[in-house]
Amino acid sequence: MDDGVLAGVRVLDFTTIVSGPYCTRLLADLGAEVIKVEPPEGDYIRTQPPLRDGRSAYFAHLNCGKKSLAVDLKKPRAVDLMRELAERCDVVVENSRPGVMRRLGLDYDALDRRNPRIVYCSISGFGQTGPWAGRSAYAPILHAASGFDMVNLSYQDGLETPLNTGIYVGDVLGGTCAFGAIQAALYRRERTGRGDYIDLAMMDAMLGMLIYEFQEAQFPVGKKARGFPPTRTKDGFVMIAFVKPNNFEATARAVGHPEWIVDPRFSTIQARMKHWAELMDLVGEWASARTSAECEEILDAAGVPCSRYYSVREAQSLPHLAERGSFATIDDGAGALSVPNPAFRMLGSEVRARDYVPSLGADGPEILSRVLEYSAGEIDDLRAQKVLVGG
Repeated sequence: MDDGVLAGVRVLDFTTIVSGPYCTRLLADLGAEVIKVEPPEGDYIRTQPPLRDGRSAYFAHLNCGKKSLAVDLKKPRAVDLMRELAERCDVVVENSRPGVMRRLGLDYDALDRRNPRIVYCSISGFGQTGPWAGRSAYAPILHAASGFDMVNLSYQDGLETPLNTGIYVGDVLGGTCAFGAIQAALYRRERTGRGDYIDLAMMDAMLGMLIYEFQEAQFPVGKKARGFPPTRTKDGFVMIAFVKPNNFEATARAVGHPEWIVDPRFSTIQARMKHWAELMDLVGEWASARTSAECEEILDAAGVPCSRYYSVREAQSLPHLAERGSFATIDDGAGALSVPNPAFRMLGSEVRARDYVPSLGADGPEILSRVLEYSAGEIDDLRAQKVLVGG
C-alpha cells in the first residue's frame, strides 16, 4: 500500500476546538501534511481533560498526525508568513466566526489571488451568508436550532425537557461533511486546474441528517413516529430493531413465539405499528428472564439485528474491533493511548491515525526552513519579534 491517497497534499489548518480539527485529522489520516496553525497559547483543547503529565488525550485524539506552527496573528509579519505558506499549500481549512479571516487578510479571495489552485474550506455554524451568519455557534447550539433536540425528545416517553447535550454530533458531522467536500474540490482541481471555496454550515449538515423528520415536518403523518426503545434484561438492556418483516419473523421464532407471525395484531406492518407497545412488552417478558449476553447470543444467531448496551470502555475491548484494526496506538509524550482509525479502509492505500502528536509550535522552524526556505537567522529573527513561538 502507498502511504495515503493524500500524500503530497499540504493543508494549512487554522481550525480549533472540534469540528475543524476533526476534518483535518481525517486529512492527516489519509497522508496529507497538515500544518496546524496555533496561537501562542495553543489550541484551547490542549488544556482539556483527560490530562496526563499536562498533555490532553482529547487534543491528541483530534490532532494526531499534524504538525504545529505557533504564531501570533495579531502581528502583521505573522499574517504575511501565513500568506507565503498558503502559496505553497493545496488546502486551507478554518472554522472561525465568519468575517474573522477576512479581517486578517487570510480569506479565500486574498489567498486565491496568490494561489488559484487553493481549495479553501470555511466551517461555521450557520454558513457565510444569511441573517444568522455572524452568530456564534457550538454543537449544542446547532442541536437546538436544527430541531435535532426536539426530535430526540419526541422519541422519549415521559420526558418534557430536551436531553442534555454531551456528545457533539454537530461538530463531528460538520467536520465529516467538510472532509468529503474537500476531496470533491481536489478532484475538480485535477480536472480544471482551479481550486474552489467551500462554505460548510453545520446547521445545514444537522438538518440533512434528519431525513424522515425533515419530510414528516412538511407532510405530517398525524401520529408519533415509532421509536426503538431499549429492552430490559435480567442485568441490563438490549437493543432489538426488527425493521423489516423478515427481522420480525426471525425475532418471533428466536423468542419461542412463532405464532406471533400469524397473530392478527402483528401479522402485517400496519398491525405491528398499531400494537407496537404491546409487541415490545411481549419481547420484554422474554428478555427479562435472560442476561443481556444471552439475549444477544440467541437473537444474533437467529439473524435478528440486535446488540446489548456496551459502555465505551467495553466497546474498546471488543475482539471484532481489534481484528478489524479499528484503533491505533499513539504516543503523545505522556505515554501510549488508543484512538480510532477512520471508519473506512482502502485496499491500496494507508488509512490510519498517524503516531505523532505535536507539542505547541514544535514544527515551526522545520516548516519554515523546508517549505519557505528560511535561514536559521531569519527564523531566529521571527522568534525575537515574537511572531514565531516554540520549536
